[in-house]
Order: sequence, then structure tokens, then C-alpha cells
Amino acid sequence: MKLIHSDIKKGEVKVLAQNADDLWYLNAIIEPNDIVNGRTFRKIKIGSAEERAKEAVKRAVFLSIRVEKVEFGRSSNILRVSGVINAAPEDIPLGEHHTFNVEDNTTITITKEKWLKYQLDKIKEACSEAKSSILICVHDREEVYFALLKKYGYEVIAHLQGDVKKKREESGKKENFYGKIINSMKDYEERYKIERIIVASPSFWKEDLMKEIDDENLRKKILLATCSSATKNGIEEVIKRPEVKEALKLERAAKEMNKVEELFVEVSKNNLAAYGIKEVQKASDMGAIKDLLVTDSFIQKQREENKYAIIESIMKTTENSKGDIIIVSSEHDGGNKLDGLGGIGAILRFKLSY
Repeated sequence: MKLIHSDIKKGEVKVLAQNADDLWYLNAIIEPNDIVNGRTFRKIKIGSAEERAKEAVKRAVFLSIRVEKVEFGRSSNILRVSGVINAAPEDIPLGEHHTFNVEDNTTITITKEKWLKYQLDKIKEACSEAKSSILICVHDREEVYFALLKKYGYEVIAHLQGDVKKKREESGKKENFYGKIINSMKDYEERYKIERIIVASPSFWKEDLMKEIDDENLRKKILLATCSSATKNGIEEVIKRPEVKEALKLERAAKEMNKVEELFVEVSKNNLAAYGIKEVQKASDMGAIKDLLVTDSFIQKQREENKYAIIESIMKTTENSKGDIIIVSSEHDGGNKLDGLGGIGAILRFKLSY
């Protein structure tokens, strides 16, 4: 994301969304009653009022809307921001509904009555130059998954299968399949400017693979880890492994998953944790929240059910009491686990008395 203009006193932030990661951030930042303006397309009827049928043409216009609904389509990589038009050219009636389709290379201005600290932190984080440059490779002797660690989770970019069928053919087939893995690794390293490669496998397969790599520059980028299977679940395991914690410490997805694990440890001890909307609201009112964790899917659900005001109130109260707010993506295992607790939880400064 690129920050084009910022005037927090006026509540204005103008940004250029450049990729799907940026749309995920904007989905967490834009709220009902915000003002969003920018260039968009709208059908406009051409012709006089006396004509029975007017011709509708699609035209690029500059509009401003008061937001009512925000939806992020991960599969389509489109952020839909819907609301009521409050500023427009003369030939477009005010008060009608309009939807901005925010995609790659879209510029919009967001105006809020008050920006919360976590929202400004999200803008800063999204605009930072640091990009995900970590490739994850989980494999065994017959199968491999390649994934890129993303700000909102991870993206599987390839799934390859070997043709090992018989034990007596294992040696030759294994070497051939490992060659495919290594060639793919080199290709992704160059294509995505990879700085670190996490190679993980059950058993000793990763060590066997390393024996086949004679490229020293490639070997220097590889960190070995263990996983129980060469599957998508294996990727989830790798992100949480202590061996790769240092390599992943700057990656938001890993941070979120580690923070969720911290919450679950406190829940298991029946100690410094609260979860579910009622308990978290109680903790917030008491100023007890150290870290507030909310999934993006829970936020979306509350918006759709017109219950977002409760979440907004908890966030403001938490921030006023110097607590941190962490929006957790439901795209990874950590977010799924938090959704299982109701989509919202908190790590506390002190235990609540009941």
C-alpha cells in the first residue's frame, strides 16, 4: 500500500491499494459511517425527463459515500465498499446507494471522525517496505506443497506429486522427484525474490533432499523444520514450529498465530483470558485487557448483523486503557481456533473476579 496523503486532524487518509494484502488491511480499517471517496464507475441515464426510456451509460465519476457495508472477496480479490452517496456531480442524485469496487491500483480517501491507534498502525504496517519473502516447502518422497507466507495467511502456489510406486524403484524415483522440487525451489526463489526457504518433512526426507542440493546460495537460504505430513496442515505446523519462529518473527500471520496460542494457554489454565463477546466486554469495561484479539470474519459477521457497534465500543475502551488490538485473519489455523471461541478473545492484565 502507498500512503498518498494524510491529515489526521481532519480525519483524512488517502491511499493507493496495490495488492490483495492491501485490500485485507482496508477491510479491517474501513467501518460503517466512514466517508470513502474516489474515482469509480456508475451507470448514468442519458436523456430528458420527458422521455419514457433513458439510455444508461457507464461513466467514470468521482463520488463520496457514507459507508454502510464492507465486504472482502478473497477469491476475487475485490473489496466492496457500499453506502449512500453524499457528494457527486450534479447529474447524480445524492442519497442513492453506490458500491466502490476497490481492486489492485485503486486510490481512495478514507475519512473518520476519529482514527484509532490500531487503525493507524495498520496503515503504517501495510505501507511498510517489508514484503513477504518466505517460501515454505513441505514434502515427502511423493508429494510437495509450495506456499508463500502472506500478510493475511499463506498462499499455496504449487502442489506436485511424484510417481514413486514400488520400494525397489524408490531410489531412482526419489532422486528424480527431488530434482523437480529443487528446480521449482530455484524458480520461485528468483520469481518472488525469496530470502528464506523453510523446508519441512516427516521423517528424514528433508535431509535426503538437502543432499541433492549443490547450489550453495540456495542452501544458505534454507532452514529445516519438521512436520507430520506433506499437506496443507503441514504448512500450518511449520508456521508454528519453534525452529522457524525467528525466521517468521516479522511476518504478521505468524505473529497472529503465536498470539492466539498464547491466549489458548491462558484459557487452558483458567487464568488471564476472556473469550466470547460478553466476557470480553466485561474485561474491557474493567480496563483488564492487555491484548484484544478479534477475527476478521467475526468483524464481518457483526457488520452484516448490524451489531458492529459493540465491537467498536470494546476496541475504543481497550485502546483508551492502553491495550493492544490485534485483528486476526480467519485464513489460517490461528484464526480458525479463535473463531471456535466465538471470534473474540482477550489476554488480560489481571484475572477477573467472579
